Amino acid sequence: MHLPNSAEKLLGETISALGSNQFQSSLFQWLNRCFQIDNTTMLAYFQDRQPEVLFAQTVVKRVHEKLDTDYVSGVYLLDPFHALHVDQAPPGLYRLKDIAPDQFQRNEYFASYYQRTTLIDEIAYVAYPSDGVSVHICLGRDSSSGRKYSSRDLLLAGRLSPIVCSLVQQQWSELQSGGVYSEADLTSSLIRSGEEELGVKLSPRQAEVALLIMRGHSSASIGLKLGISFQTVKVIRKQLYRKCNISSQAELFSCFMPLLAGVGS
Repeated sequence: MHLPNSAEKLLGETISALGSNQFQSSLFQWLNRCFQIDNTTMLAYFQDRQPEVLFAQTVVKRVHEKLDTDYVSGVYLLDPFHALHVDQAPPGLYRLKDIAPDQFQRNEYFASYYQRTTLIDEIAYVAYPSDGVSVHICLGRDSSSGRKYSSRDLLLAGRLSPIVCSLVQQQWSELQSGGVYSEADLTSSLIRSGEEELGVKLSPRQAEVALLIMRGHSSASIGLKLGISFQTVKVIRKQLYRKCNISSQAELFSCFMPLLAGVGS
């Protein structure tokens, strides 16, 4: 594997920084020397509580403008990267466009939150330093460069994956998480919050469909995930909209997105 000049030196500094507060910055500097990165967000996901931001760096301030408020408080429940944590995806490198639901770029989460960050491409190393904890090293391209990752960038990033994941596992091995993440618990909380805050009592199936719509799944994709027919999803979707007195995905997002801050904590 051929690395750019000085990359080996920066890797050595990153290894030396293990166990210290300088590790995150050193890791970013090393990776940024290997292939251009506009911003990084290092996050820990847990089973029983909100994510923890371990490190964040960006030139364009809008990238992290709502990270500590909207994202950590509840928006993360709609993020495809959080879905990797829930599904316990194998350690390694993932690209957002490859893991996102089929209508991710057409949904309200993308328009209202993700697009506002100016991110145009994002990859993440996913590692599991302890039971119930995943750490994601998210590396973005945004409006500061205006360029997506090239095939060459992605190839090199993929080859570095075993090194990055190993370093992450060592650095954050002391992070702990209790409990078990449950989509059923999430939908139950959403039902309860919907009734208390909106005066709308959803059925468990309607709450499941509402979450999947907000995550960017089409009716066909929802049917596959829930093991029901496309026509059944359409019926549930109509019932959901009628019950909430809305007529669009954007209105559904406006109704239920504020509730995620309560159920995601």
